[in-house]
Amino acid sequence: MNFLKFNSVEEKIIIIRGIPVILDSDVAELYEVETKRINEAVKNNPDKFPEGYLLEVNQNEKIELVENFDRFNKLKHSTVFPTAFTEKGMYMLATILKSPKATQTTIDIVETFAKFRELSRAVSQLSKTENELTQKSLMQKSGEIIADLLENDLEITDAETTWEINLAMMKFKRTVRQKKK
Repeated sequence: MNFLKFNSVEEKIIIIRGIPVILDSDVAELYEVETKRINEAVKNNPDKFPEGYLLEVNQNEKIELVENFDRFNKLKHSTVFPTAFTEKGMYMLATILKSPKATQTTIDIVETFAKFRELSRAVSQLSKTENELTQKSLMQKSGEIIADLLENDLEITDAETTWEINLAMMKFKRTVRQKKK
């Protein structure tokens, strides 16, 4: 299964009013549609986006976005205020968009969030157990989940790659050895 890689979604998440969101233009990029199509979907389905599903960026927030993120420079002279989608809003939008790309992107987003929840549960269990065998099993499971989320589809070569992630109370280390076919 091809998950949306963590970096492709993570780099689009910004914090507005203390809430992690993705702006409509970035959502459009993920779904490979025009931004106006995303906003039309919202406008045509207002009942599907109750409070907490999206935010309209205000003037001050728009100025701050332009100042802090180069990718939002196009907003500088725009009279339109962007829409920011929360995680719930992203899920709801996914039920509206009907293209094959939208369907695949939705599946990828859902699978990626599911992997993050699975990793969260494994790490939580790891911190609660003292049984060495259980800890080892949970560490291996966590490493596999992290690899699923972070690995990219590179050509196989004679190489060895090591990732280390230090999560304060534990460290995950995964080594991948690749050889030419």
